[in-house]
Amino acid sequence: MQFVLTFHQPLAEIERHEHPADGPPALEPWKAYMADLVAAGVMRGGNRLAPPWTATTVRIRGGERQIQDGPFAETREIAAGYVVIEVPSLDEALQWAARSPSSSTGCTEVRPVAAPPA
Repeated sequence: MQFVLTFHQPLAEIERHEHPADGPPALEPWKAYMADLVAAGVMRGGNRLAPPWTATTVRIRGGERQIQDGPFAETREIAAGYVVIEVPSLDEALQWAARSPSSSTGCTEVRPVAAPPA
């Protein structure tokens, strides 16, 4: 089964990762975690996302397109990246999510990949 693990972090943690001096050491746990996923042979893909202030949000309201800089989500934690893993069960996916650095500072969402429409 394939699952997407989405890593949500508080804005302060994302800013720390972007800091020229603090960023490299702060990313070391992430490098180790990703290396473990690869070594276990479960990673199928994924990416770190650019910081939220680089985002553009699109909405259609009343048939009109509205574009805003930034995510402007009403949330305390912001998506910072994701991986696709392939494991035998939800339980194993949850175990990998628990090991994510984001589970200690924010949260890790686990969602099964949906089958393509028939």
